Amino acid sequence: MDFFRRTTAKPRRLAVLPGTFNPPTRAHMALARAALASADEVLFVLPRAFPHKPYSGASFEDRVRMLAAAVADEPRFSIASSDGGLFIEIARQCREAYGPDVEVLIVCGRDAAERAVNWDYGPHGSFRDQSSEYGLLVAPREGSYQPPAALGDRIQVLAAVEGCDQVSATGVRERIRRGEPWEHLVPQPIVEMVREIY
Repeated sequence: MDFFRRTTAKPRRLAVLPGTFNPPTRAHMALARAALASADEVLFVLPRAFPHKPYSGASFEDRVRMLAAAVADEPRFSIASSDGGLFIEIARQCREAYGPDVEVLIVCGRDAAERAVNWDYGPHGSFRDQSSEYGLLVAPREGSYQPPAALGDRIQVLAAVEGCDQVSATGVRERIRRGEPWEHLVPQPIVEMVREIY
């Protein structure tokens, strides 16, 4: 795990927000702020490879640069990259970087939680097997999420996060392509960067 920005305090509970950030949106920031109610630090993780989508659009370096500008005013936000894209791979890298005592909570939307819980991880075992290593903080997105009863103690549902349903990086890119207003969908500090990159 390579850090591009790291808080100085050692967290007891670490919320990890993995994503493509192509580009970072106001929904990403709202989700991270909501996670601070359950954690001491939020770590934005940009995997160098993704398990379910190709790497396209903005370069890795541009995404790191946009994230750094978007989180500059929040001292409890950190940024890192990971070599793996699966939640279990990211959680293990976080544990190596932060120590064995930190509680790792992966932040995601309802759709990603459903994928994670039902994903075929092959040699990594099932989500149930992995849940001893990390938990989930799930934001309602395009519907509420009801964790499976057997995993209820490892999955926490966040309160509704404003803008989570209406804002997506894909939507921002589509608006840019169509020449429609998009500036209100990304954090203000990165508007000019997004205009340059996309």
